Amino acid sequence: MQKPLKSIFLLLLPFACFAQKTVLPGNPDINAKRLKPGKSLFTIYYVKDQTWTKKGSYTNELTILGNEMYFITNYIDEKEKWYKKRTSVADAKTLSPVSYKSEGLKNVLDLKFGNPVTGKEHFLNGEKDKQLEIKPTGKYVDFNIAELLFTTLPLDVGYKATVPEFYYGSSPDSVLSNYLIKDVKSYLHYSPKTGKHESWLVSVLEEESGVIYTYIIDKKDHRIWQREMPAGGGTIEICTNEELDYLPIESKFDKEENLNKLEKGNSAIVGTAFARDHNKGSLAVVNINRAQYAPIGTVVSILPNSPYIQEWKEVNRKIRKGKKLPEVPIDPNVAACIKTTKVYDDKGHFEFTNLMPGEYILFTTFGYTHRYSYQYRSGTSYLMHPSGAVLSSSPTYGSASASSGATAEIESIVTIRKDGDKVDVSLKEVR
Repeated sequence: MQKPLKSIFLLLLPFACFAQKTVLPGNPDINAKRLKPGKSLFTIYYVKDQTWTKKGSYTNELTILGNEMYFITNYIDEKEKWYKKRTSVADAKTLSPVSYKSEGLKNVLDLKFGNPVTGKEHFLNGEKDKQLEIKPTGKYVDFNIAELLFTTLPLDVGYKATVPEFYYGSSPDSVLSNYLIKDVKSYLHYSPKTGKHESWLVSVLEEESGVIYTYIIDKKDHRIWQREMPAGGGTIEICTNEELDYLPIESKFDKEENLNKLEKGNSAIVGTAFARDHNKGSLAVVNINRAQYAPIGTVVSILPNSPYIQEWKEVNRKIRKGKKLPEVPIDPNVAACIKTTKVYDDKGHFEFTNLMPGEYILFTTFGYTHRYSYQYRSGTSYLMHPSGAVLSSSPTYGSASASSGATAEIESIVTIRKDGDKVDVSLKEVR
Protein backbone atom coordinates (compact mmCIF):
# COMPACT_ATOMS: atom_id res chain seq x y z
CA MET A 1 0.00 0.00 0.00
CA GLN A 2 1.30 3.47 -0.93
CA LYS A 3 2.46 5.55 2.04
CA PRO A 4 0.77 8.89 2.67
CA LEU A 5 2.52 11.84 1.02
CA LYS A 6 3.21 13.44 4.39
CA SER A 7 5.13 10.36 5.56
CA ILE A 8 7.36 10.40 2.48
CA PHE A 9 8.28 14.04 3.18
CA LEU A 10 9.10 13.16 6.76
CA LEU A 11 11.37 10.36 5.62
CA LEU A 12 13.22 12.61 3.17
CA LEU A 13 13.52 15.63 5.47
CA PRO A 14 16.61 14.49 7.41
CA PHE A 15 18.53 13.90 4.19
CA ALA A 16 17.54 17.28 2.77
CA CYS A 17 18.60 19.08 5.93
CA PHE A 18 21.83 17.38 6.77
CA ALA A 19 23.31 16.12 3.48
CA GLN A 20 26.50 18.16 2.95
CA LYS A 21 29.20 17.05 0.56
CA THR A 22 32.89 17.27 1.34
CA VAL A 23 34.93 19.06 -1.32
CA LEU A 24 38.57 18.03 -1.42
CA PRO A 25 41.22 18.92 -4.04
CA GLY A 26 40.26 17.15 -7.26
CA ASN A 27 36.55 16.99 -6.43
CA PRO A 28 34.35 17.22 -9.57
CA ASP A 29 32.67 20.31 -8.13
CA ILE A 30 35.95 22.22 -8.56
CA ASN A 31 36.09 23.91 -11.97
CA ALA A 32 39.56 25.50 -12.05
CA LYS A 33 38.87 26.96 -15.51
CA ARG A 34 36.90 29.68 -13.73
CA LEU A 35 40.11 31.05 -12.25
CA LYS A 36 41.50 33.95 -14.28
CA PRO A 37 45.17 34.98 -13.96
CA GLY A 38 45.68 38.59 -12.99
CA LYS A 39 45.76 41.02 -10.09
CA SER A 40 42.93 42.30 -7.92
CA LEU A 41 42.92 44.95 -5.21
CA PHE A 42 40.76 44.94 -2.08
CA THR A 43 40.34 47.80 0.38
CA ILE A 44 39.89 46.80 4.04
CA TYR A 45 37.35 48.76 6.09
CA TYR A 46 36.29 48.49 9.72
CA VAL A 47 32.62 49.37 9.95
CA LYS A 48 30.80 50.26 13.16
CA ASP A 49 27.60 52.26 13.60
CA GLN A 50 27.59 53.23 9.92
CA THR A 51 31.14 54.64 10.20
CA TRP A 52 33.61 53.23 7.67
CA THR A 53 37.29 53.43 8.63
CA LYS A 54 39.94 52.38 6.12
CA LYS A 55 42.36 49.90 7.71
CA GLY A 56 44.53 49.04 4.74
CA SER A 57 44.39 47.01 1.57
CA TYR A 58 45.64 43.85 -0.05
CA THR A 59 46.35 42.66 -3.57
CA ASN A 60 45.75 39.16 -4.88
CA GLU A 61 47.84 38.06 -7.85
CA LEU A 62 47.12 34.78 -9.61
CA THR A 63 49.56 33.22 -12.09
CA ILE A 64 49.38 29.84 -13.82
CA LEU A 65 52.62 28.33 -15.05
CA GLY A 66 52.28 24.89 -16.60
CA ASN A 67 50.58 22.60 -14.12
CA GLU A 68 51.03 24.90 -11.14
CA MET A 69 49.07 27.86 -9.86
CA TYR A 70 50.82 30.64 -7.92
CA PHE A 71 48.70 32.83 -5.64
CA ILE A 72 50.33 35.80 -3.89
CA THR A 73 48.62 38.11 -1.39
CA ASN A 74 50.32 41.32 -0.21
CA TYR A 75 48.96 43.31 2.72
CA ILE A 76 49.39 47.07 3.26
CA ASP A 77 48.24 48.88 6.42
CA GLU A 78 46.29 52.14 6.67
CA LYS A 79 49.59 54.07 6.57
CA GLU A 80 50.49 52.44 3.23
CA LYS A 81 53.20 50.31 4.86
CA TRP A 82 53.70 46.64 3.97
CA TYR A 83 53.23 44.18 6.80
CA LYS A 84 52.51 40.71 5.40
CA LYS A 85 52.81 38.53 2.29
CA ARG A 86 51.45 35.05 1.60
CA THR A 87 52.46 32.86 -1.32
CA SER A 88 50.68 29.62 -2.15
CA VAL A 89 51.48 27.13 -4.89
CA ALA A 90 48.91 24.50 -5.86
CA ASP A 91 48.05 22.12 -8.67
CA ALA A 92 46.40 24.24 -11.37
CA LYS A 93 43.59 21.71 -11.99
CA THR A 94 42.87 20.05 -8.66
CA LEU A 95 43.98 22.86 -6.27
CA SER A 96 45.95 20.27 -4.30
CA PRO A 97 48.49 22.27 -2.21
CA VAL A 98 52.18 22.19 -3.13
CA SER A 99 53.77 24.82 -0.90
CA TYR A 100 53.00 27.80 1.29
CA LYS A 101 55.12 30.75 2.46
CA SER A 102 54.17 33.49 4.88
CA GLU A 103 56.41 36.53 5.30
CA GLY A 104 55.74 39.03 8.08
CA LEU A 105 57.47 41.62 10.23
CA LYS A 106 58.41 39.03 12.87
CA ASN A 107 58.86 35.70 11.13
CA VAL A 108 58.89 33.74 7.87
CA LEU A 109 57.08 30.40 7.56
CA ASP A 110 57.92 27.94 4.76
CA LEU A 111 55.90 24.76 4.23
CA LYS A 112 56.15 21.93 1.67
CA PHE A 113 52.99 19.86 1.44
CA GLY A 114 53.28 16.08 1.34
CA ASN A 115 53.09 13.18 3.74
CA PRO A 116 54.39 14.52 6.05
CA VAL A 117 54.23 18.31 5.65
CA THR A 118 57.72 19.69 6.24
CA GLY A 119 58.92 23.20 6.78
CA LYS A 120 60.74 25.83 8.79
CA GLU A 121 59.76 28.85 10.82
CA HIS A 122 62.44 31.55 10.77
CA PHE A 123 62.30 34.30 13.43
CA LEU A 124 63.59 37.75 12.47
CA ASN A 125 64.55 38.63 16.06
CA GLY A 126 67.42 36.12 16.01
CA GLU A 127 65.70 33.23 17.76
CA LYS A 128 66.61 29.74 16.61
CA ASP A 129 64.73 28.46 13.58
CA LYS A 130 61.97 25.95 14.25
CA GLN A 131 61.99 22.86 12.04
CA LEU A 132 58.55 21.47 11.32
CA GLU A 133 57.21 18.02 10.46
CA ILE A 134 53.42 17.73 10.51
CA LYS A 135 51.28 14.67 9.80
CA PRO A 136 47.70 15.85 9.21
CA THR A 137 45.04 13.16 9.17
CA GLY A 138 43.20 13.49 5.90
CA LYS A 139 43.22 15.63 2.76
CA TYR A 140 42.73 19.38 2.73
CA VAL A 141 43.11 22.65 0.86
CA ASP A 142 45.60 25.38 1.76
CA PHE A 143 43.55 27.96 3.70
CA ASN A 144 45.12 30.78 1.67
CA ILE A 145 43.43 29.61 -1.53
CA ALA A 146 40.15 28.51 0.04
CA GLU A 147 38.44 31.70 -1.19
CA LEU A 148 39.56 30.91 -4.73
CA LEU A 149 38.13 27.41 -4.35
CA PHE A 150 34.73 28.86 -3.35
CA THR A 151 34.59 30.72 -6.69
CA THR A 152 35.18 27.49 -8.65
CA LEU A 153 32.18 25.68 -7.15
CA PRO A 154 28.77 25.24 -8.84
CA LEU A 155 27.12 27.68 -6.47
CA ASP A 156 23.34 27.66 -6.52
CA VAL A 157 20.47 28.46 -4.17
CA GLY A 158 20.83 26.20 -1.14
CA TYR A 159 24.26 24.80 -2.14
CA LYS A 160 26.13 23.34 0.86
CA ALA A 161 29.61 21.89 1.20
CA THR A 162 32.38 21.14 3.67
CA VAL A 163 35.89 22.23 2.68
CA PRO A 164 38.70 20.90 4.93
CA GLU A 165 41.46 23.50 5.36
CA PHE A 166 45.09 23.37 6.49
CA TYR A 167 46.22 26.28 8.68
CA TYR A 168 49.37 26.31 10.79
CA GLY A 169 49.20 28.69 13.72
CA SER A 170 51.54 27.90 16.59
CA SER A 171 50.99 24.18 17.13
CA PRO A 172 51.45 21.33 14.64
CA ASP A 173 48.89 19.30 16.61
CA SER A 174 45.87 21.26 15.38
CA VAL A 175 46.22 22.24 11.74
CA LEU A 176 43.00 20.96 10.17
CA SER A 177 39.60 22.54 10.39
CA ASN A 178 36.56 22.92 8.13
CA TYR A 179 34.99 25.70 6.15
CA LEU A 180 31.26 24.98 6.04
CA ILE A 181 29.31 26.60 3.22
CA LYS A 182 26.08 27.05 5.15
CA ASP A 183 23.91 28.99 2.73
CA VAL A 184 23.86 30.40 -0.81
CA LYS A 185 21.31 32.96 -1.99
CA SER A 186 20.86 35.21 -5.00
CA TYR A 187 21.99 38.80 -4.50
CA LEU A 188 22.19 41.96 -6.60
CA HIS A 189 25.53 43.68 -6.05
CA TYR A 190 25.97 47.35 -6.98
CA SER A 191 29.41 48.54 -8.07
CA PRO A 192 30.02 52.31 -8.07
CA LYS A 193 32.09 51.80 -11.23
CA THR A 194 30.20 49.23 -13.28
CA GLY A 195 26.68 49.21 -11.87
CA LYS A 196 24.56 46.17 -11.02
CA HIS A 197 25.82 42.59 -11.02
CA GLU A 198 23.82 39.43 -10.35
CA SER A 199 25.73 37.59 -7.64
CA TRP A 200 25.66 34.91 -4.98
CA LEU A 201 25.57 35.73 -1.29
CA VAL A 202 27.60 32.93 0.29
CA SER A 203 27.66 32.30 4.05
CA VAL A 204 30.71 30.34 5.24
CA LEU A 205 31.38 29.14 8.79
CA GLU A 206 34.97 28.55 9.89
CA GLU A 207 34.34 25.66 12.21
CA GLU A 208 37.29 26.05 14.59
CA SER A 209 36.92 29.79 15.28
CA GLY A 210 33.15 29.98 14.91
CA VAL A 211 33.54 32.99 12.64
CA ILE A 212 31.04 33.41 9.82
CA TYR A 213 32.32 34.92 6.58
CA THR A 214 29.93 36.39 4.05
CA TYR A 215 31.07 36.53 0.44
CA ILE A 216 29.51 38.25 -2.57
CA ILE A 217 30.56 36.22 -5.63
CA ASP A 218 29.60 37.21 -9.17
CA LYS A 219 27.37 34.71 -10.96
CA LYS A 220 28.90 35.42 -14.36
CA ASP A 221 32.66 35.91 -13.98
CA HIS A 222 32.93 34.35 -10.48
CA ARG A 223 34.98 37.16 -8.98
CA ILE A 224 34.69 38.01 -5.28
CA TRP A 225 33.10 41.43 -4.96
CA GLN A 226 33.19 41.62 -1.19
CA ARG A 227 34.08 39.69 1.95
CA GLU A 228 32.58 40.47 5.34
CA MET A 229 33.48 39.10 8.77
CA PRO A 230 33.16 40.17 12.43
CA ALA A 231 36.21 41.93 13.88
CA GLY A 232 35.03 42.07 17.52
CA GLY A 233 33.37 44.71 19.64
CA GLY A 234 30.52 45.17 17.21
CA THR A 235 32.91 46.05 14.39
CA ILE A 236 32.59 44.39 10.98
CA GLU A 237 35.56 43.99 8.64
CA ILE A 238 34.49 44.54 5.03
CA CYS A 239 36.90 44.02 2.13
CA THR A 240 35.76 45.51 -1.17
CA ASN A 241 37.00 44.75 -4.68
CA GLU A 242 38.39 47.90 -6.34
CA GLU A 243 38.06 46.48 -9.90
CA LEU A 244 41.57 46.96 -11.24
CA ASP A 245 40.36 45.54 -14.55
CA TYR A 246 37.81 48.34 -14.95
CA LEU A 247 39.15 50.04 -18.09
CA PRO A 248 36.38 52.19 -19.58
CA ILE A 249 38.98 54.04 -21.65
CA GLU A 250 40.85 51.84 -24.11
CA SER A 251 43.33 54.49 -25.26
CA LYS A 252 46.53 54.85 -23.25
CA PHE A 253 48.10 58.12 -22.17
CA ASP A 254 51.79 58.42 -23.02
CA LYS A 255 53.37 60.82 -20.54
CA GLU A 256 56.79 60.99 -22.21
CA GLU A 257 55.34 61.61 -25.67
CA ASN A 258 53.14 64.45 -24.43
CA LEU A 259 55.93 66.09 -22.46
CA ASN A 260 58.07 66.08 -25.60
CA LYS A 261 55.32 67.92 -27.50
CA LEU A 262 55.48 70.70 -24.94
CA GLU A 263 59.27 70.97 -24.70
CA LYS A 264 61.03 69.70 -27.85
CA GLY A 265 59.59 71.92 -30.60
CA ASN A 266 60.23 75.32 -32.17
CA SER A 267 56.67 76.60 -32.50
CA ALA A 268 54.75 79.14 -30.44
CA ILE A 269 51.18 80.05 -29.60
CA VAL A 270 50.47 83.70 -28.79
CA GLY A 271 47.01 84.87 -27.85
CA THR A 272 44.49 87.02 -26.05
CA ALA A 273 42.06 85.86 -23.39
CA PHE A 274 38.87 87.88 -22.98
CA ALA A 275 35.11 87.77 -22.51
CA ARG A 276 32.64 89.73 -24.64
CA ASP A 277 29.11 90.73 -23.67
CA HIS A 278 26.25 90.69 -26.20
CA ASN A 279 22.50 91.31 -26.08
CA LYS A 280 20.72 88.44 -24.39
CA GLY A 281 16.94 88.23 -24.37
CA SER A 282 15.35 91.51 -23.28
CA LEU A 283 18.52 92.81 -21.62
CA ALA A 284 20.22 95.77 -23.24
CA VAL A 285 23.91 95.37 -22.41
CA VAL A 286 25.75 98.61 -21.68
CA ASN A 287 29.20 97.37 -22.68
CA ILE A 288 28.04 95.65 -25.89
CA ASN A 289 30.97 94.35 -27.98
CA ARG A 290 33.48 95.54 -25.40
CA ALA A 291 36.15 93.00 -24.48
CA GLN A 292 36.58 92.17 -20.84
CA TYR A 293 40.24 91.13 -20.82
CA ALA A 294 41.61 88.49 -18.50
CA PRO A 295 43.45 90.29 -15.67
CA ILE A 296 47.23 90.30 -15.42
CA GLY A 297 48.38 87.09 -13.74
CA THR A 298 45.48 84.98 -15.04
CA VAL A 299 46.72 81.40 -15.56
CA VAL A 300 46.34 79.98 -19.07
CA SER A 301 46.97 76.23 -19.49
CA ILE A 302 47.87 74.08 -22.48
CA LEU A 303 47.62 70.30 -22.88
CA PRO A 304 48.45 68.22 -25.96
CA ASN A 305 45.26 66.73 -27.35
CA SER A 306 45.27 62.94 -27.78
CA PRO A 307 42.95 59.97 -28.41
CA TYR A 308 43.04 59.31 -24.65
CA ILE A 309 41.81 62.81 -23.77
CA GLN A 310 39.05 62.66 -26.38
CA GLU A 311 37.89 59.22 -25.23
CA TRP A 312 37.97 60.29 -21.58
CA LYS A 313 35.74 63.27 -22.39
CA GLU A 314 33.29 61.16 -24.39
CA VAL A 315 33.05 58.39 -21.77
CA ASN A 316 32.29 60.91 -19.02
CA ARG A 317 29.79 62.72 -21.25
CA LYS A 318 27.85 59.47 -21.59
CA ILE A 319 28.11 58.79 -17.85
CA ARG A 320 26.74 62.25 -17.03
CA LYS A 321 23.89 61.66 -19.46
CA GLY A 322 23.04 58.31 -17.89
CA LYS A 323 23.20 59.70 -14.34
CA LYS A 324 23.89 56.27 -12.84
CA LEU A 325 27.67 55.95 -12.44
CA PRO A 326 30.41 58.25 -11.16
CA GLU A 327 32.66 59.86 -13.74
CA VAL A 328 35.92 58.14 -14.67
CA PRO A 329 38.92 59.88 -13.05
CA ILE A 330 41.57 61.10 -15.43
CA ASP A 331 44.97 59.39 -15.66
CA PRO A 332 47.15 61.07 -12.98
CA ASN A 333 49.97 61.39 -15.55
CA VAL A 334 47.89 63.98 -17.44
CA ALA A 335 48.52 66.57 -14.72
CA ALA A 336 52.28 66.40 -15.38
CA CYS A 337 51.66 67.26 -19.05
CA ILE A 338 49.75 70.48 -18.47
CA LYS A 339 51.93 73.51 -19.12
CA THR A 340 50.89 76.92 -17.79
CA THR A 341 51.68 80.55 -18.46
CA LYS A 342 50.19 83.84 -17.22
CA VAL A 343 48.58 86.86 -18.83
CA TYR A 344 51.32 89.49 -18.80
CA ASP A 345 49.48 92.79 -19.60
CA ASP A 346 46.10 94.50 -19.27
CA LYS A 347 45.07 93.36 -22.76
CA GLY A 348 44.89 89.65 -21.84
CA HIS A 349 48.01 88.60 -23.77
CA PHE A 350 49.81 85.29 -23.16
CA GLU A 351 52.45 83.13 -24.91
CA PHE A 352 53.57 79.48 -25.15
CA THR A 353 56.89 78.46 -26.73
CA ASN A 354 58.92 75.30 -27.55
CA LEU A 355 55.88 73.47 -28.91
CA MET A 356 55.96 70.67 -31.48
CA PRO A 357 53.42 70.45 -34.34
CA GLY A 358 50.11 68.95 -33.27
CA GLU A 359 46.76 69.69 -31.71
CA TYR A 360 46.52 71.38 -28.31
CA ILE A 361 43.79 72.20 -25.79
CA LEU A 362 44.02 75.71 -24.31
CA PHE A 363 41.90 76.61 -21.29
CA THR A 364 41.57 79.35 -18.72
CA THR A 365 39.16 80.75 -16.13
CA PHE A 366 38.85 84.33 -14.89
CA GLY A 367 36.32 86.69 -13.37
CA TYR A 368 34.99 89.95 -14.82
CA THR A 369 32.15 92.44 -14.34
CA HIS A 370 29.00 91.99 -16.45
CA ARG A 371 27.16 95.35 -16.81
CA TYR A 372 23.69 95.72 -18.26
CA SER A 373 20.58 97.95 -18.42
CA TYR A 374 17.01 96.79 -18.13
CA GLN A 375 13.42 98.02 -18.11
CA TYR A 376 10.95 97.56 -15.32
CA ARG A 377 7.25 98.35 -14.85
CA SER A 378 6.99 101.53 -12.80
CA GLY A 379 3.22 102.07 -12.82
CA THR A 380 0.05 102.49 -14.92
CA SER A 381 -1.27 105.47 -16.98
CA TYR A 382 -5.02 105.98 -17.48
CA LEU A 383 -7.18 107.67 -20.20
CA MET A 384 -10.03 109.38 -18.35
CA HIS A 385 -13.49 110.56 -19.58
CA PRO A 386 -14.55 114.05 -18.39
CA SER A 387 -17.14 112.29 -16.32
CA GLY A 388 -14.36 110.56 -14.44
CA ALA A 389 -14.79 107.14 -16.02
CA VAL A 390 -11.64 105.22 -16.98
CA LEU A 391 -11.64 104.68 -20.73
CA SER A 392 -8.34 102.71 -20.94
CA SER A 393 -5.09 102.00 -19.12
CA SER A 394 -1.52 101.11 -20.09
CA PRO A 395 1.62 100.16 -18.16
CA THR A 396 4.48 102.61 -17.78
CA TYR A 397 8.15 101.53 -17.67
CA GLY A 398 11.35 102.88 -16.25
CA SER A 399 14.96 101.89 -16.97
CA ALA A 400 17.95 101.15 -14.75
CA SER A 401 21.51 99.90 -14.95
CA ALA A 402 23.18 97.14 -12.92
CA SER A 403 26.22 94.94 -12.84
CA SER A 404 27.07 91.45 -11.64
CA GLY A 405 30.13 89.34 -11.20
CA ALA A 406 30.67 86.81 -13.97
CA THR A 407 33.15 84.02 -14.62
CA ALA A 408 34.58 83.16 -17.99
CA GLU A 409 35.46 79.48 -18.49
CA ILE A 410 37.11 79.09 -21.86
CA GLU A 411 38.45 76.05 -23.70
CA SER A 412 39.68 76.00 -27.28
CA ILE A 413 41.43 73.61 -29.68
CA VAL A 414 44.51 75.02 -31.45
CA THR A 415 46.49 73.28 -34.21
CA ILE A 416 50.17 73.84 -35.06
CA ARG A 417 50.70 72.50 -38.59
CA LYS A 418 54.49 72.60 -38.95
CA ASP A 419 57.54 73.12 -36.79
CA GLY A 420 58.47 76.78 -36.40
CA ASP A 421 54.94 78.13 -36.89
CA LYS A 422 53.64 80.91 -34.65
CA VAL A 423 49.88 80.65 -34.18
CA ASP A 424 47.84 83.65 -33.04
CA VAL A 425 44.67 82.72 -31.13
CA SER A 426 41.80 84.38 -29.26
CA LEU A 427 40.49 82.66 -26.15
CA LYS A 428 37.04 84.21 -26.09
CA GLU A 429 33.84 83.66 -24.19
CA VAL A 430 30.68 85.36 -25.44
CA ARG A 431 27.67 86.02 -23.19
